[in-house]
Amino acid sequence: MQIVVGCDVEVFKKYYRNSDIHDYFKAVGVADAIFGELGPVEEAHIRRDPSHLIVLREGNEIIGHAIWHEECMDGFSEPGDKEVREALEKLLRGRRDFVELHEVWLENRYRGRGYGNKFFEFFEDSVRKKGCDSIVYFTGNPAAIAICRTRGYKEAMLSFPEKEKWHVFCLPFNQQ
Repeated sequence: MQIVVGCDVEVFKKYYRNSDIHDYFKAVGVADAIFGELGPVEEAHIRRDPSHLIVLREGNEIIGHAIWHEECMDGFSEPGDKEVREALEKLLRGRRDFVELHEVWLENRYRGRGYGNKFFEFFEDSVRKKGCDSIVYFTGNPAAIAICRTRGYKEAMLSFPEKEKWHVFCLPFNQQ
């Protein structure tokens, strides 16, 4: 398995259309997903900075991906963001800026091989080298939750209306 920063957007969109991520979105009741298509927010992150897309490959095949972006507390200022903001304030402990790991996916048939943990190790190292001091990741996926707990991420629960209980994880690099 190779981890590659950046990918041709059209090649990625073709993979994404056929990815089993859409089955997951449907199962957990993600209402704002455009099933079968890369969402406009995700595409904007990638087009703004191609390094915000990381793909996992076996040979020439994309087998997983991650989309990330820089974020700050000010991005959670709407009235509906109150619960998220409170969780982030608790986890970030005074930090305002962070990297949000926006979407992480590994195709089902490649799971159980340690690829998720390898990705998180790679991503954490990359973010540290960029000089960022915190990663935030929202998930309800049991495998991702287990990886974050094992890697020492701080955790809070959210009560989103989706079928799964959502967790917000934070990994601060420099303790305050």
